[in-house]
Amino acid sequence: MQSGQPQFEQQMVFEAEISTLSVAASPRSAGDDQDHIQALMEVRVPLPPVLVHRPTMRVIDGVHRLRAAQLRGDDKIPVTYFDGSESDAFVLAVESNVAHGLPLSMADRKQAAGRIITTHPQWSDRMIATTTGLSPGIVSEIRRRAAGGNLAEGSRIGQDGRVRPVDIAAGRVLASKLIQENPGLSLRQIAREARISPETARDVRNRLHRGEDPLPKPRVRARARPEAVVPATTPAARARTEPPAATREGGAISRSRIAERVAAVDRLKSDPALRFSDTGRTLLRLFNFLTLGGAEWQAIIDSVPPHCKGTVTSLARECAGVWEEIAARMDCDIAA
Repeated sequence: MQSGQPQFEQQMVFEAEISTLSVAASPRSAGDDQDHIQALMEVRVPLPPVLVHRPTMRVIDGVHRLRAAQLRGDDKIPVTYFDGSESDAFVLAVESNVAHGLPLSMADRKQAAGRIITTHPQWSDRMIATTTGLSPGIVSEIRRRAAGGNLAEGSRIGQDGRVRPVDIAAGRVLASKLIQENPGLSLRQIAREARISPETARDVRNRLHRGEDPLPKPRVRARARPEAVVPATTPAARARTEPPAATREGGAISRSRIAERVAAVDRLKSDPALRFSDTGRTLLRLFNFLTLGGAEWQAIIDSVPPHCKGTVTSLARECAGVWEEIAARMDCDIAA
């Protein structure tokens, strides 16, 4: 669970009468998925306990597990309790159904984001995006279009629980004024007054000492140097010389393939045989990288320091080799 979000005790497991539980106010608009319930009924290992909002006895996470237990004729079911507010319980319900289980639809995620923006207006776009499984850009657009929402204008709470200004430029300008008026202030004092991080305060002070503007100029990406042409006679050579698929193909094709990968990973995440085993969950976590888009990969590439690029390149190729071997083994299993 993200920092700043409601916490609950996951270790304490109780038994609750099924007749006392409610399934109202679910973020899932389509209702129960009968195929998923049937799949849960056939799972032989014990299922995780259902998460229940104790003040209302409403199921936050595990409605399909509850339905499966009802169809088996069970009177009781293992539960863990959450004691926070109803708005925090809704956040937890959304987060739980994004992180695992039968994924929420895109429409449900957007609707949930709109509700969370209203109940938690000071949460940053990125924090709400992580909770709802959306991109920060989509959350920003939903916030912008929200009618009558109590939106925070000055600052928002990030995923690390820290309060930061919406406009970081304003914080840098204020920090520069504080430094000029009182050069003896510590970085922490400047950061606290300007609502920026101590590292940002350090950068502002260093810029002022060098006679520069406290606001960094937009970064202009340097053009890549031309490299010697290597004959692409093998798959490995082609991988080194050809641009990635995300840049070779048109944007629509690339987005379509990413969407197909996301759909495939979501289907795997909804399979109880994977979700409820340690090795299955490890595999699902490894597949999360397939849901990244071309822009996100480019941002990762750009963030790698020059002195680390060689090591990262070598490890990336090692990873490609490992996945090739895994695929070959799986092909043998399928053929057998």
